[in-house]
Amino acid sequence: MNPNWKIDTVAVQGGWEPKAGEPRILPIIQSTTFKYDSAEHVTKLFDLEAAGFFYTRLANPTTDGFERKIAQMEGGVGAMATSSGQAATTLAIMNICQAGQHIVTASTLYGGTYNLFAVTLPKMGIEVTFVDPELPAEEIKKAFRPNTRCLFAETIGNPGLNVLDFEKFAAIANEMQAPLIIDNTFGTPYLCRPFEHGAHIVIHSATKYIDGHATSVGGVIVDGGTFDWTCGRFPELTEPDISYHGLEYVKTFGPLAYIVKARVQLMRDLGTPPGPLNSFLFNLGLETLHLRMQRHSDNALAVAKFLETHPLVSWVCYPGLESHPTHDRAKRYLPKGCSGVLTFGIKGGAEAGRKFMESTKLVALVVHVGDARSCVLHPASTTHRQLSEEQQESSGVKPDLIRLSIGIEDAGDLIEDIDQALKASQQ
Repeated sequence: MNPNWKIDTVAVQGGWEPKAGEPRILPIIQSTTFKYDSAEHVTKLFDLEAAGFFYTRLANPTTDGFERKIAQMEGGVGAMATSSGQAATTLAIMNICQAGQHIVTASTLYGGTYNLFAVTLPKMGIEVTFVDPELPAEEIKKAFRPNTRCLFAETIGNPGLNVLDFEKFAAIANEMQAPLIIDNTFGTPYLCRPFEHGAHIVIHSATKYIDGHATSVGGVIVDGGTFDWTCGRFPELTEPDISYHGLEYVKTFGPLAYIVKARVQLMRDLGTPPGPLNSFLFNLGLETLHLRMQRHSDNALAVAKFLETHPLVSWVCYPGLESHPTHDRAKRYLPKGCSGVLTFGIKGGAEAGRKFMESTKLVALVVHVGDARSCVLHPASTTHRQLSEEQQESSGVKPDLIRLSIGIEDAGDLIEDIDQALKASQQ
């Protein structure tokens, strides 16, 4: 790949480089296994002495093409696709964190991630401290312990839509010698590239904007290759791995140490790969990501401005609005646009919200975001319902909050539908 290609070109032509006579389009290799001519070759594959494919749980040519492309788009050194965004989050943490250790995370998280951190990881012996990302750096650093393994946050909080202060979080992570892991699902590499702002690991729910058409569930972890694992705090990456005859990841793989370990240890043992067809669809989605994300962002801003002046709306939250508390950060970290998700408070509270959702005709009531088609949801009673009221408030979920995922339809048609549904909600 030409290193000078812009992200739009990488989206279309990155990842897969066909040789003469090979398919122009990344093919679907729907095979669990791969044939070899010598035992020696297979031995080298199992000992990590040669690159290649031998079992689709670990690697597959179609998935490899998708992984290469998303790594190129994010500016990372390597990537590993997973069967879901939740799997990506879980494996990204478990790769460097085990029972008896600890992580620090921003509290403004997707409900599924919050529940993973607050309920499931503690059952596995991993303690989690949630911090308000708007606190001063000195206050956030107080949450760190000698056994803290990473700092976690989202580019754009879901559903609070706060844009992360990357400069502050990156400085904290570097000072505390803990990698900064960023969920860039809402940002996408087209709108924001966290590695350029100090992140060390990036994850995505590929189910959302990467797929873009609500066809496939999957996730991906991208390694920036910039964290110093030899700082003395991560022996799992610098000391011999007995399951690979004493191989040392940093010594053997250098900047790729983290992502190689994730694949050959965790994917090997826990087995959460995407199917080749899903990888094919994710790669196909990336081909139009730059076009879709611009339209998502433009449409969302138009809808947000409309809602901001609507008499039946009490408040609107979208980073692209000047009224948003993190608007200045949005201009800095998301100069092309602020993605397609926005929230607003409907007058009449939860009951009016229910009527609104049942009254939209073009905008669909579905449990999803990031689709080419617009959709609506009431997070307090759906995606965040497992959380207590206190946890919901900490995540930015209010009882009157309506979440809109604005698609790529005509903005005028969307505004007309939202307007009639708002009026119907008061009847």
